[in-house]
Amino acid sequence: MRTSPTAGTTATGRRRRIGAAFAAAAALALAGFGTAVQADAATAAPAKATWAKTPCATPKHKGELACNSLRVTGGLTAFQKQQAADGITPKASTPSGYGPSDLQSAYGLTSAAASKGAGETIAIVDAYNDPNAEADLAKYRSYYGLSACTKASGCFKQVSQTGSTTSLPTSDAGWSEEISLDLDMASAICPNCNILLVEAKSATMANLGTAVNEAVTLGAKYVSNSYGGSESSSDTSYDTSYFKHPGVAITVSAGDEGYGAEYPAASQYVTSVGGTALSKASTTRGWSESVWNTSSTEGTGSGCSAYDAKPSWQTDTGCTKRTIADVSAVADPATGVSVYDSYGVTAGFYTFGGTSASSPIIAGVYALAGTPSSGSYPAEFPYAKAGTSALNDVTSGSNGSCGGSYLCTARSGYDGPTGVGTPEGVSAFTG
Repeated sequence: MRTSPTAGTTATGRRRRIGAAFAAAAALALAGFGTAVQADAATAAPAKATWAKTPCATPKHKGELACNSLRVTGGLTAFQKQQAADGITPKASTPSGYGPSDLQSAYGLTSAAASKGAGETIAIVDAYNDPNAEADLAKYRSYYGLSACTKASGCFKQVSQTGSTTSLPTSDAGWSEEISLDLDMASAICPNCNILLVEAKSATMANLGTAVNEAVTLGAKYVSNSYGGSESSSDTSYDTSYFKHPGVAITVSAGDEGYGAEYPAASQYVTSVGGTALSKASTTRGWSESVWNTSSTEGTGSGCSAYDAKPSWQTDTGCTKRTIADVSAVADPATGVSVYDSYGVTAGFYTFGGTSASSPIIAGVYALAGTPSSGSYPAEFPYAKAGTSALNDVTSGSNGSCGGSYLCTARSGYDGPTGVGTPEGVSAFTG
């Protein structure tokens, strides 16, 4: 299985496509990223955001899959640059990434997030245990003015892959960062939804897949998976065992290593979610997006599966089998999202990126759209609205070398890195 990004993904020497810093950059750097982010920005005042892969992006054991997340460690994010442009100097403990109102605005979800989602359950599947999951979720939701979501109220539930609420897996700081990211993104997009966290006892496909099945057994109609590995000949068997759940929207991050397919994003039964760079813009929408790409070894995943059959709703001709991705959402750490985390790190707000962010975002959009029709595979739904105002067509950027084809290069209409586009409201996610 593919295990982790290569050494080329470290923050040093990154080639970024970010514009020059605003005049107020130094003031922002002096203010810092908040209690949890490194203070060396106070002296260096770097213009570009820097980041590192989270520990779970490097599996501890052979056969384990990698999470698809990266954490900002310094510099200025798009959110901070926008604050500078607006003449805002953040206080020491404020987040440095996009929050719920930003994400809802970017994807046309403000109205739906306020009025929809009640009674729906988004399941988050991750490996190992986060003992601070409920407390960290409470901090995030309280800061952003979202309603409380606790175990006591029934809004939040945390179980093992067998459904136990008391016998949870071994705690792991790296996967706890991933869990915080996933829980916060589900909350940001669907504040009224219930959240079910299902923790696998390890990051093997067998255990994570068992956790997916448990999530569905417990009633979740939306299941987010922010992990992946290299494809194998076993994938079609995994499809049948773990991901073939008609009437359930199962989202999977497309990967963070640039052009190239990984599993389970390649499963024909899931919605494969690519990643974009998201920034404010002087347009009617108010936002712009391009393919997330840092280097030849870091960026959103895409490509042709070597094993999985092409689902009937995919009509592109460059892959005889399954093409990744279907849709996309923000994933570039330089335009990253705000997350609260405390287990194994200094408690506070951090900024994260990676397609680990885009998968739970899209799961939240499906939840706002409502229960999928019986017998459906919801990955199909957005294709019916391709080319319409229900989706933001991402037409610029590339995530690797593929001879300039749509498999790694954005274009009008369907392309590998961003699929049929990003959400503009919920209508492309119903069916």
